[in-house]
Amino acid sequence: MITIEFFHDVICSFCFPMSYRMRQVQKEMSDINIVHCSFALAWEPEHLAQMFGSREQAKKEILSHWTQANQNDDLHRFNISGMEQADFPFPTSKNGLIAAKAARIIAGEEGYWQIFDALQEALFVHNQNIEDLNVISSIVQKSTLDFEQWQQAFHDPKTLALVESDFQLADKYQLSGVPALIVNGKYLINGAQPLEQIIQALKTIQEKEAPIIEVIDTNQPSDASCTMENGKWICKD
Repeated sequence: MITIEFFHDVICSFCFPMSYRMRQVQKEMSDINIVHCSFALAWEPEHLAQMFGSREQAKKEILSHWTQANQNDDLHRFNISGMEQADFPFPTSKNGLIAAKAARIIAGEEGYWQIFDALQEALFVHNQNIEDLNVISSIVQKSTLDFEQWQQAFHDPKTLALVESDFQLADKYQLSGVPALIVNGKYLINGAQPLEQIIQALKTIQEKEAPIIEVIDTNQPSDASCTMENGKWICKD
């Protein structure tokens, strides 16, 4: 079994095409287990100001990355000009990550993925402020999730604690950016890699991780084998 811990952030531009690719990966390799993990590029507004000087400057610089992300995106979905004209500062990670984690609590990994993708589409395609709780609530209400259950989970302090535990896990893996895939707890696939390369890497890992299966031939003596003893090759039947 291959388990992938998929670390990403709702405001991460390269996570948008990577999430689309991981859905394709799961279609092709249906036996893999994908676990969604939070990573915050800018948890609070002051983090954007610290990194870029101000939130206004943050938006300018981050939008300069959208061109590369749009080229990386298989569907080229980014609405860059729309975001340039949007009258709100670039969103932070906190509310969106908690919203996705709340979705996981009530609807599992697919619930998380549904809300995560919807939040990213709202930002990158429709240029909505996914830091705004009204925007987030509207997105959840349009989903298949029970809105009241989601609200309870969103405001539950345990949900925030689960997001923060993801941050601790990212620190354990010494991750400095996203998207990132941790496969079976020990292999790293870093960045928004092409679909073919992701699948090839996972198949290579599958081969390495495949268990050794002992086949017993009942027609042979149970102790028939060859071994090395004192530098000599000895076979017994």
